[in-house]
This record gives sequence, C-alpha cells and structure tokens, in this order.
Amino acid sequence: MKHGKKYIDSAKAIERTKLYEVDEAVSAVLETAKAKFDETIELHVRLGVDPKQADQQVRGVLVLPHGTGKNVRVLVLAKGEKADQAKEAGADFVGAEEMIQKIQTENWFDYDVIITTPDMMGLVGRIGKVLGPKGLMPNPKSGTVTMDVAKAIKDTKAGKVEYRLDKTAIIHCPIGKKSFGVEKIKENYQALIEAIIKAKPAAAKGTYIKSVSIASTMGPGVKINVKI
Repeated sequence: MKHGKKYIDSAKAIERTKLYEVDEAVSAVLETAKAKFDETIELHVRLGVDPKQADQQVRGVLVLPHGTGKNVRVLVLAKGEKADQAKEAGADFVGAEEMIQKIQTENWFDYDVIITTPDMMGLVGRIGKVLGPKGLMPNPKSGTVTMDVAKAIKDTKAGKVEYRLDKTAIIHCPIGKKSFGVEKIKENYQALIEAIIKAKPAAAKGTYIKSVSIASTMGPGVKINVKI
C-alpha cells in the first residue's frame, strides 16, 4: 500500500514497537493528523477470542461521553403514534412502507442509522439483503429495534456507537474527531475500552486484549499500553 508524503512524515514521529501510555498516544495521534479536514479518531482492539464461536462474540452499544462529533442522520420506520414521537424527537426521516419502497426502487441511502419498531420488522426483512452489507439492518441488540423510538433517536444523536467483533477478531470503532482535543478523546477511549473489557465472554480463554491502537483517518496507528 502506497502512502502520501504527509503520512510518511507522520509515521516517522511514531515508534512502531513502542507501547504508549494513553495521554501520550492520543497526543501523538492528534499531532500526526495533518489532513485539511477534521479527521476521525478510531480505536482498534485485537481480542484473544475466536469470532467463529457463538459463545465468544463481543458486541455492545455505548453512548460516548463526548459523542462522535458526527452529525448522524436517522431514518425511523414506524406508524401512527410512534411515527409522531419520532418526528418530535428529531428524526431526519420518518415513514413506513413508502420509505421501504423508496429504498427498494431508488437505492436510497441518505441516512446513517435506521431505527424501527418491532411491528415493522416483517417489512424491513424484505430489504435485509440490501441493508445488511451496508451495516444498516436494525437489530434489538444495538437498540435500533425498539418501542421507545424517542430514546433511541436521542442516544443515536448523542453519540451512541456499536462495537462488534469482525471476522479477524478485531473491533474498530470511532471515538471522536481531531478537534475534540486530548481530554475528550481520552475520556471516550476510556469509556469504550472499559465497555469492551466488561463484555468479555465467559468462554474466552487466555489473554483477552491482545493489542490496542488508535489512529486518525489519514494518519499512522499508535499502540497503547493497556493495563487491566
């Protein structure tokens, strides 16, 4: 993979084999985030679990103390009173069958999260093959299939993130923007890493957290010394 001059210059400032303390790591990431836009800061955690085993899955949701810095567009699929509640709670788009048809016929994806009431899941299932690959399929475990649509919208807009294990046993999750500064990024990091530690499966054996690193959108990764 070829990197640009800014990345190469930034990488020189990072010791690849060093395990940085959290404050030091966050400072290094912010200093090496040299893009002209407000880069997203991401956390990457490699776990000592087998993602192929159902009893070793790691997944959860968390409202970060300082949010993600992203303006999240929410589509709510609901009817009647729940649709009215969704509009009052600040959903960007609200509808039922007509929205599902719009997705089917127009390939419409101008939103970041879909929240739906349980009674709508039969219809939502029809477009599951379209939503699934984009990570947009509502799920009770992530709080996006619920009767309390107002709370779901509030949490999502406030910076709720879903962390989940990928096929290589790594969790990738945003923890803010460069403009947040060291303290806010650090507090978001601490909240998320603690949630991941608490989510350790009972079936997990050996070392649970194998490695942790953070990186900006365009910058190099910085390894963190995790103390459990």
